[in-house]
Amino acid sequence: MASSAMDAEVSTPEEYIATLPEPRRGEVRVLHDLIRREAPELEPHMVSGMVGYGTYHYRYDSGREGDWFVVGLAGRRAYISLYVSASDGDRYLAETYRDRLPKADIGRSCVRIKRLADVDLETVAHLVRAGAAAHRPA
Repeated sequence: MASSAMDAEVSTPEEYIATLPEPRRGEVRVLHDLIRREAPELEPHMVSGMVGYGTYHYRYDSGREGDWFVVGLAGRRAYISLYVSASDGDRYLAETYRDRLPKADIGRSCVRIKRLADVDLETVAHLVRAGAAAHRPA
C-alpha cells in the first residue's frame, strides 16, 4: 500500500480511498457514501488525484473551456477537501455555508474539514444536494 493517496497511481475511487491511512480513510468513506446517497446521479470517477462526482462543461468569456466535476472529495494529510463546483449566482455555493459549518475552513468552492466530527453531516448533505441540483438541466 502506498504511503498516501497522492503518491499512489490509482484508477478508481475505491482504490483511492483504500490508499488513505486511518482515520482519514474511514472519514472519506463516510463522505463518499454520503455523496453517493445524496446525489446518486453524479457518477464517481478519478480526476486530478481526487474523487470527482459527475461532470459539467464550462466555458469562460475568454474562450477557455473544459470539463470538471460537480462535487469533488480528497483526503489530505491535514484535512479532507470537499469541493462543490456551483454558485448561487453571486457567490460560490460553499461560501454560503460558512455560518452553518463554523469549524470548517471554507474557500470559494472548497470546504476543508480537519475532522468529520467537526461538521454536521446533515448540513454537508444539504450542500451536496444543492451543488448537484445547480447542475441539473432546467
